[in-house]
Amino acid sequence: MDSFSLVDEPWVIVLTDEDATETVSLLELFRRAHEIREVVGDLPTQGFAILRLALAVFARAFGGPPTRKAWESLWAQNRPDPRPVEEYLARHRDRFDLFHPRTPFFQTAGLRTAKGGFSGLERLVADIPAGAQYFTTRAGRGLERLDAAEAARWLVHLQAYDPSGIKSGALGDPRVKGGKGYPIGVGFAGNLGGLWVDGGDLWRTLLLNSPPWDQRGVQRDREDRPAWEATPPTPAEADDVDDRPYGPLDLYTWQSRRVLLHRDGDQVDGVLVTNGDKLTPQNLHRREPLTAWRKSEAQARKLGGVVYMPREHRPGHALWRGLATLLPLSAPRGRAESGPPALTAAVVEWAGEVLGVRETVALRTAGMVYGVQSSIVLDVVEDRVMLPAALLGAQRRDLAACVVEAVAATENAVRAVGRLATDLARAGGARESATTDGARDELERLAYADLDAAFRRWLVELGPDVDLDTRLTAWHHEAAGRLVRLAAEAVRAAGPVAWVGREVNGRHLSTPQAEARFRAELRRALPLSVTEEVA
Repeated sequence: MDSFSLVDEPWVIVLTDEDATETVSLLELFRRAHEIREVVGDLPTQGFAILRLALAVFARAFGGPPTRKAWESLWAQNRPDPRPVEEYLARHRDRFDLFHPRTPFFQTAGLRTAKGGFSGLERLVADIPAGAQYFTTRAGRGLERLDAAEAARWLVHLQAYDPSGIKSGALGDPRVKGGKGYPIGVGFAGNLGGLWVDGGDLWRTLLLNSPPWDQRGVQRDREDRPAWEATPPTPAEADDVDDRPYGPLDLYTWQSRRVLLHRDGDQVDGVLVTNGDKLTPQNLHRREPLTAWRKSEAQARKLGGVVYMPREHRPGHALWRGLATLLPLSAPRGRAESGPPALTAAVVEWAGEVLGVRETVALRTAGMVYGVQSSIVLDVVEDRVMLPAALLGAQRRDLAACVVEAVAATENAVRAVGRLATDLARAGGARESATTDGARDELERLAYADLDAAFRRWLVELGPDVDLDTRLTAWHHEAAGRLVRLAAEAVRAAGPVAWVGREVNGRHLSTPQAEARFRAELRRALPLSVTEEVA
């Protein structure tokens, strides 16, 4: 194999509207965008990284779109016209060749170190952290070599999510000391709590996540372009790195690393990874539309002024629990100078402007969690939540307020369950905080697991015509009933020792007292749940 063209060769994993998993080329991805449900990838973060790449191709092929009118014209099409993408990719075909001798895709031709040689594929494949093989889904020959398609997917993922840490020192990089490239941070997307709007098929998803260039939500310079339109990289940082990012397309394809794949025939059996262009995420909220943002007091003290950082995802924390910071009406983008505590993602705000209030849409998330100075991968986070599009728009502020209130009430109620677990453990003789905290965390985990599907059903059933007081009361009833049943199981499991109780901090604590406290706290958290079961 002399070349592997990402334009023509199948390499992107997708889920079709017939629930079939297929592998398609870039051209086929756009030609069949109306038939493809989503890009999936080997990891959720891989799918998100490739979606960002597709958004860059889409923007260049369709000119942004430049205006809202142009966007609406594309939205009205039943199926995409593939010609703009075909023409665009034809102009840049050489830059999409994985093995091109001078401009290999997302790589640096001639990259080498003083010692020469390549590393194993654990440097490329994110689910095989070096030194932690227990974490991997691969073993044996699966680690020794990859076919070109899989290598391409992991290459896109590496540029987006590569962990920090010491890298090989590339010849020609003035930053190298003692043959080593010292840490410059994770790949840019690794800083983000990736957030996008899923339109149900890829064509609608591309459009919903491509606000027109004339909209106020996203800023870009005239120089904004994806990596394959830039001057081919050298081992050193790009000359213009201090003036960047130029805009979202620059960020979608940011070259965080210098990379060169080693091929053996039509397969890849090694990789060289060195430092690329350094970029930190502070105050990029006007250029990066695929994440929500939070005001950081710590960064403000360090840098001065108002500083916004991407809102990262928390492992085990369902997306609906964070809706208060994601919905545009509770987290308006506003002006940075005014310093609101949270900013919604620009694509969420755009979807709220253009979707009809009776439509249903999904918010999707993907992110990577790092550990030990961001040098290893600990976890991959993903979630999706279906909700009425009216929640994202300006017409029904009361709808968003109802959801935020329901989430807050639920979290207070779960904390009441957690305190019950703590009290029962103490009444039963536990004295170490590790034991009582563990009991609390486990019961809260079980509570959220039990409430999760029910809340998602309640959320998607909200609509522009519902009576919000009735719906909020219904949720209080359901949440209270579920938590009371869970609490009853915890009480039964506490046993006779906890029922008798003991002195804790100068007061007698027993199961009846713990249960009475729980019921009082639950009534305060869910005051609309006035049933005999909770009273």
